[in-house]
Amino acid sequence: MSWIVLVLSGVLEAVWATALGKSEGLTRFWPAVVFFAALAASMVGLAYAMRELPVGTSYAVWVGIGAVLTVVYAMLTGQEPLSASKVLFLAMIVGGVVGLKLVH
Repeated sequence: MSWIVLVLSGVLEAVWATALGKSEGLTRFWPAVVFFAALAASMVGLAYAMRELPVGTSYAVWVGIGAVLTVVYAMLTGQEPLSASKVLFLAMIVGGVVGLKLVH
């Protein structure tokens, strides 16, 4: 159960990171609301997962999922250019996250 919660918390990290960017320095109300709600839920999930999983593994997986999804969203929406090298390095992050799950 901890791994499922951790993955969902990583997804929420991408949500709050994207909302933070759209909030223009927390000056736009609804993106700021989404930011704070997703941030709180993401942190609660991370804390829950850390009750059973090591801190380092939990944090690395959480950050990896959030980072990859944030960049993929930005590329899909045209906010960030798509390149073969970016896809390769994002795949390496995903491989690292999967590897951490396999060795745990």
